Amino acid sequence: MENARVLISGAGIAGTALAYWLRAHGFRPTVVERAPAIRDGGYKVDIRGAALDVVTRMGLREEIRKLRTDVRGGSIVNAAGKRVASMDGDTFGGRQREDAEILRGDLNRLLHESAAGEVEYLFDDAVAAVDNGEARARVTFESGRVEDYDLVVGADGLHSATRALVFGDEARFVHDLGHHVCVFSVPNHLGLDRWELTYVGPGRTALTYSTARDDGAKAMFLFASGPLEYDRRDRASQQRLLAEAYAAEGWEVPRLLDGMDGATDFYFDSLSQVRMDRWSTGRVVLLGDAAYCASPASGQGTSLALVGAYVLAGELAAAGGRHSDALAAYEREMRPFVERNQKLGPANIKRMVLRSAGQVRMSMAVLSLLGRLPGKDRLMAKAVEPIHRAATAITLKQY
Repeated sequence: MENARVLISGAGIAGTALAYWLRAHGFRPTVVERAPAIRDGGYKVDIRGAALDVVTRMGLREEIRKLRTDVRGGSIVNAAGKRVASMDGDTFGGRQREDAEILRGDLNRLLHESAAGEVEYLFDDAVAAVDNGEARARVTFESGRVEDYDLVVGADGLHSATRALVFGDEARFVHDLGHHVCVFSVPNHLGLDRWELTYVGPGRTALTYSTARDDGAKAMFLFASGPLEYDRRDRASQQRLLAEAYAAEGWEVPRLLDGMDGATDFYFDSLSQVRMDRWSTGRVVLLGDAAYCASPASGQGTSLALVGAYVLAGELAAAGGRHSDALAAYEREMRPFVERNQKLGPANIKRMVLRSAGQVRMSMAVLSLLGRLPGKDRLMAKAVEPIHRAATAITLKQY
């Protein structure tokens, strides 16, 4: 096998899945991760379509089924807390048939454990510089160590440091969708039993849910905004921006916001997409959100990461490690699938965050009527068909 030594920057879903597949194909992957360990917790994510085939081929489908969130249903509530409409969990989450919903941290742990004894992990470190040479990529780490690799994969997320080092400033590639998202754990003060409640105000959506095997709950906030100036490492400024955005909202919003100070898993960022003309140059290639983030609004970020890891590793194996051939094939296979799924983000966010009080009133009236109609689940299922068409818009090769 040519070019067998591969460095993966980032131990998220994309990075850990790629490490598994590279090892399975006979490569020697190393994963470097800035955090001290695999990140736990996180929000719930969906695995659907082609991504289900990937985890099945990894032998993880039954383990994932055991760790499903088991959310039984969801309700839309108004400012007074009245449940305007309720649906079963799969309909509320836009899932069909065998689709699986799992906490991001649980999935990441499963992927890591699937090849942990056969893959080198370097925690508490990160890539500081890359010399993208013709014969090798020389990597300098923040710890000071210097190593040569045959290939470097940037799987380090929306704000990829690898992408910035090799391709340039993220402003060229990261496109803000005009919204921000925040997620963190909160006490389950509403006593939710595997249920989700969503409140919609003008330009502001807030929701909370509980999952199986968790005594607490999660809170998520989605709000329309222009570009916001803040340091991504400054949690206090992010909390202040969130509190200001929701200062006038009712329902349980103030109490949910009270929980953010004690949360150990506070996440705040723009809803953005990454769009690039090329995902590779020389011996460096990007994967997952670093290359083609579709935004959480698409509901397909995890599936794109899983499928992308499978395809990248498979094309490298099919090309016998000849990276230039493999990386071109990776883009040919993935780009139509990525473009189809990225279209979901802007369309979905318009339904998730309503711009005006009039839109909110109209939506509440329609949902209230829908909740009393026979066959409401079938009607809702048709509304999420675009997600499932996009999720299956690739035929996976048997590498």
